[in-house]
Amino acid sequence: MEHTDGEADEMMTVNEVAHALRVSKMTVYRLVNNGQLQAFRISERCLRVPRSAFEEHLRSHETR
Repeated sequence: MEHTDGEADEMMTVNEVAHALRVSKMTVYRLVNNGQLQAFRISERCLRVPRSAFEEHLRSHETR
């Protein structure tokens, strides 16, 4: 993860990612499990997605 300002990367919840992508939470979990979206497991039932990973995912799936 690249940090331009030296601060820690903001973390997003699965719900926030799902809302931003307008998909279900299950779709976000599938993206994470398939290795398409980086996430950190905080506990057995809690994931966090770095905002930089979310933005990279958007860039890599951009259509032209």
